[in-house]
Amino acid sequence: MKYFVATILTKGKRLEIPLYAKDRKEANNNVKLKYSGIVIKVVEKDEPLEEKFKRFRANFAQNIKKRKIKPDALIAAIRQLAVMTNASISIHDSLSEIASSSDDGTLNYVFGKLADEINSGHSLSSSMKNFHFELGSLTIAMVHLGEKTGNLDEALYSLANMLEEIRANYTKFKKAMAYPRNVMIAMAIAFTILISYVVPKFKDIFEQLKTELPLPTQILLKLESLLNNYGLYLIAGLVLSFIIFKYLLSNYKNIRLAWHKILLRIYLIKNIIVFSTLSRFTLVFSELVRAGIPIAEALETSVSMIDNLALKIKLSSVRLTVEKGGTLNTGLKETELFENMIIQMVRAAEDSGTLDAMMQKVAEFYKMKFDAIIDGLSEAIEPIMLIIIAAMVTLLALGIFLPIWGMGSAVGG
Repeated sequence: MKYFVATILTKGKRLEIPLYAKDRKEANNNVKLKYSGIVIKVVEKDEPLEEKFKRFRANFAQNIKKRKIKPDALIAAIRQLAVMTNASISIHDSLSEIASSSDDGTLNYVFGKLADEINSGHSLSSSMKNFHFELGSLTIAMVHLGEKTGNLDEALYSLANMLEEIRANYTKFKKAMAYPRNVMIAMAIAFTILISYVVPKFKDIFEQLKTELPLPTQILLKLESLLNNYGLYLIAGLVLSFIIFKYLLSNYKNIRLAWHKILLRIYLIKNIIVFSTLSRFTLVFSELVRAGIPIAEALETSVSMIDNLALKIKLSSVRLTVEKGGTLNTGLKETELFENMIIQMVRAAEDSGTLDAMMQKVAEFYKMKFDAIIDGLSEAIEPIMLIIIAAMVTLLALGIFLPIWGMGSAVGG
């Protein structure tokens, strides 16, 4: 966002209004919408150091405080908005009613702001872009589809169904992770207690040996010293690191891209991200094509709702290929994300003119793949969990008993 200073004449006074906008045209429009009077000029200027600090502080606080709308509340609100839109109630009145009747504080705030934006002459999808974090890219993409096709109520019904499906997958994911998560938490607590309270009991004994301790024992003693002397600093450091990392991810695209690339190299996480992304991408794309949206536009909208930047860049190349006159199957093949079977299916659909029906089958295929990964997640994690538990138990056992065995051998000798 660029920094502008607008000079306006209102009520016989000349005022200079600082504001942020993408370009001069947007800045001029925002001034006209928010202030009454005559706009004399809008000039781009270097942002003052004080303003930079204020913006940094505001963004930092906003990134810490902002919360997503609860999935169940958002689904209910979208369904209610679809019903009210179908009943020919104005968008402004519908949003105001939903905001006032909701128990979710974030939804109340977001929908109230959306109603104000609608009242100022903005479209619903463009207003929602200001709340990308709270609403999600899928919501914005489907509302944009409804506005393009003139069937906003149908798009909202489809959106609610998709959100319910994503919610069901997330619930399934949480259930699959519940057992390994609880086991690992229990082991971590037990390990911490042993390190903090049991190891110190042996510390005096080990020191009296006045011999070189085995490596496992040295590791345990280092961990004990670290936890007992610097435990609070470690917790504070971890919390602060998390907050800073979250801020960097939210505000620096290159850092976010690097992190997303790292995630795509991690065992299990890679498959979850790839197949969930392809499932959502093909689902939205099939809905757009079925609604009669041109392929290039459908691709642009579908890609816009992808969260992982590395995958987003790859799938964005498909639209460029299509715009240059290439076929859809060629663009999909160049991404190296789709199986050869899918490429053949899309090629056959393009030749026969049944792309909308075929893309629905492709979306169902990737949904099936994603469901299979989630269903087998618990079994896939078990080997990792066993290795971690075995390493912790082995470290404790060897660290405590090796010196004792050594001491027993020395006494026996």
